[in-house]
Amino acid sequence: MLPSAPTLLLAGTASFAPDLVGQGYAVEATDLGSEALGKPESDAVLVGDALEDMSGLELISRLHAQQPRLPIIMIDHDGKSDIMIEAVKRGAYDCLSEPLQTGELLSVLDEALEASNRMHRPVEIAAALHEDQDTLIGRSRQMLAVYKELGRISVTPVTVLISGETGTGKELIARALYQHGHRAYNPFIAVNCAAIPDNLIESELFGHEKGAFTGALATRIGKFEQAHNATLFLDEIGDLDLSLQAKLLRVLQERQIQRVGGHDLIPVDVRLIAATHRNLEKMIREGKFREDLYYRINVANITIPPLRERNGDIPLLVDHFVGRYGQEMRIDAPSITTEAVEFLEDRIWPGNVRQLQNVLRKALLRCREFGINVNALEPLFDDQSAVAESAEEHDLAGLVTKILRRAERGEIEAAYPAMIDVMERELLGAAIKRSGGNQAKAARWLGMTRFTLREKLTLYGLHPRKAVVGSNTTTKL
Repeated sequence: MLPSAPTLLLAGTASFAPDLVGQGYAVEATDLGSEALGKPESDAVLVGDALEDMSGLELISRLHAQQPRLPIIMIDHDGKSDIMIEAVKRGAYDCLSEPLQTGELLSVLDEALEASNRMHRPVEIAAALHEDQDTLIGRSRQMLAVYKELGRISVTPVTVLISGETGTGKELIARALYQHGHRAYNPFIAVNCAAIPDNLIESELFGHEKGAFTGALATRIGKFEQAHNATLFLDEIGDLDLSLQAKLLRVLQERQIQRVGGHDLIPVDVRLIAATHRNLEKMIREGKFREDLYYRINVANITIPPLRERNGDIPLLVDHFVGRYGQEMRIDAPSITTEAVEFLEDRIWPGNVRQLQNVLRKALLRCREFGINVNALEPLFDDQSAVAESAEEHDLAGLVTKILRRAERGEIEAAYPAMIDVMERELLGAAIKRSGGNQAKAARWLGMTRFTLREKLTLYGLHPRKAVVGSNTTTKL
C-alpha cells in the first residue's frame, strides 16, 4: 500500500493551496479559527494573521494546547520580529514572512513533517519488529550499560553529549532521551552540523534579519528559537568551526541568542543534546575544539559502543533488519543461513549498524525468497576490504582516556587489566583474520605458541568456527 499524501490545513492561508496541491499535498482550507480547531487529523497547519474570528497567534496557542506535537507554521504578512518571537513562544514550529517563495515554504514544510515524524515514532528498547517504531536492538553487556544511562539521564534536564562512531545510532539515542524526558510533548528539532555549509550554519542555528546578507529577503528564525521550551539535537557538533563554537558557548551560558544582522537579544530555553563521532578530547589538545564548550555540553555523557564490541548482538540485529526489509520488499518468508550470520559476526564493521543495514538490504534484494547465504554476502565486502578504520576511531590516547574514565566512575575495578584485555583481544583478532584462520601462522607473527594462542582465542570468543554440516540450512523469520 502506497503512503497517503500529507494532509495540510490552511487556516487563513488558502492562497497557497494551488501550489501545495500541485506538489502532492492533500489540502483543506478555512478562514475560521474555530473550524481549524475541529480538524485534529491534519499532519501540519499553515496559519495566517487574518482569520475572521480570532488572531493567528490565538489559534496557534489553542492548536498547540490541543496537539503539542502538531507542526504549525505561521505566515506573517508584515515580517515583524515581535510577531515571529511570539508565534514561536506559543508553539509554532516556524514563522515565515511574505513575500514568500513556494520553494522556501515547501522546504520548511518538509522539515516540519520530518520533525513531526521523529517525535511520533517511538524508540523502543526491544528486539520486536514493529512497523511504526524504531528499535534499539541489543542485549550485550555494553548495550545494557547504555540503557541504564538512558534511564538515569532522560528524567533530568541536563545537557547531554552522545559519543560514538559513525553508524552506531546516535540519533536514536537522542530521540529516546527526548521521548522519555520532561519535554516529550514539545518539539524535537534536529540539526546535522556537518551537512550545512559553514557560511550558512550560523543563520541556520540563530536565524537572520531581513537584509543581513545577500539573499536574506525576509527575516527567519533559527533552530534555537524553534526549540524554545523544547529539545534541540545538534548532531556532529565536532564539525563546528571555532568561531561558531564561541557563539554557541555564549548562547548556552546566557540563554539568549542574537539573529545574524540583528541587535535584539532573544531569550531561549532549550534542552540541548549534542552528538559527535569525533574524539573531542583529542581535538581540544590540537586546538580544534573549545575546552570550555566541551565541559558545557558534556554535563552527562552516553558513549555508544561500536558494533565490533557488542558481543552477541549481531544475530539479534540481523533478525530484526531481515524481517523489516522483508516486509518492505514484500517477501513472505525472508531468511538467512546460519553460516551467513556467522560470516557477519566475523566482520569488523567500520560502518557499524548502518553498514550492517546496508549489507542486509542489498543481500535481501539479491536473494529474495531464496534466503541470504555467504555467497551473496561476500561480494558486498569486496569494495570494503581495503577500507581501514580511521585512526581517530582507534586512537590509542582516546581509548586510554575512555578506560580511565570508566575506572574513575567505578564501572571497572582497574584500568590496567582492562586496557591489556582490550589490546590483546584486538591484536589476536586481527592476527587470526589476517592469517585466514591459520593459527600456526598467526602464532608465529605474535611470537607465542599455537597452544597459547588457541587458549586465548577461546577465552576471547575469537576461535575460528569449525565447518557446519548442511550449508543450505536456513533460519526462518
